Amino acid sequence: MITQQDPQSRHSPHPGLRHFEHVMGRVFSFDIHDPVTQEVGQAVTRSVAWLHEMDALFSTFRADSAVNRLTRGETTVDRCPGEVAEVLALCDEAARDTEGFFTAVPQGRLDPSGLVMGWSVERVSQKLYAAGARNTYIDAGGDLQLRGETSPGLAWRVGIAHPVLRDQLIAVVHGHELAVATSGSAERSGLIIDPRTGLPASQSLSVTVTGPHLTRADAFATAAFAMGDLARSWIETQDGYEALGVTADGETWRSSGFPS
Repeated sequence: MITQQDPQSRHSPHPGLRHFEHVMGRVFSFDIHDPVTQEVGQAVTRSVAWLHEMDALFSTFRADSAVNRLTRGETTVDRCPGEVAEVLALCDEAARDTEGFFTAVPQGRLDPSGLVMGWSVERVSQKLYAAGARNTYIDAGGDLQLRGETSPGLAWRVGIAHPVLRDQLIAVVHGHELAVATSGSAERSGLIIDPRTGLPASQSLSVTVTGPHLTRADAFATAAFAMGDLARSWIETQDGYEALGVTADGETWRSSGFPS
């Protein structure tokens, strides 16, 4: 993802705060375009601490994480923090909405990573909004939740990079309340499995999904990547969500409501 400020605001300073945090295997970027009150500053500090707590719960690389302890039968969902039950319920909902192409148990092992990242970013955005931050841009390695404006009267603008030719943009989207999620070899550290075959999905190079909520957009992007050609018709059934895909042979496709 490449953000592109409107030329007339590019050199206009804005009151606000920027913070970068390495957690969950990615760099989380906080970009707040509001005067930073004490309450907002404290919300950023609390959000950073919360992200590290969620990493401890959901990491598939930590032996003591909740998801790995659940896999080994060492604990139950009821004995885990409430976020675990919340995420697993959202995963079940995403599985239903995507006809099973999104799954929290790829290859039979509990791994809700395809939803946790977007859910975490959206939750942080909500925490900052509750603290009074109205114009925010939260980015976790290309999964973004945007609120408000980049400057008065100007919507956020996000450039979507080609999955192979990384210095080239294939689209620019803009909005005031917008989520953007991309699944592909450059964005996902692990392989996305096609549940029909049990093998890595191979029909797409990348799929970007936009919509109002990053939790769903992230899960939908993962599912659409696994769907391959089926994603083009399926995304049309999801109200408020649009998709842009690049196939394995380099063809670019867009859903009917995606900006041309």
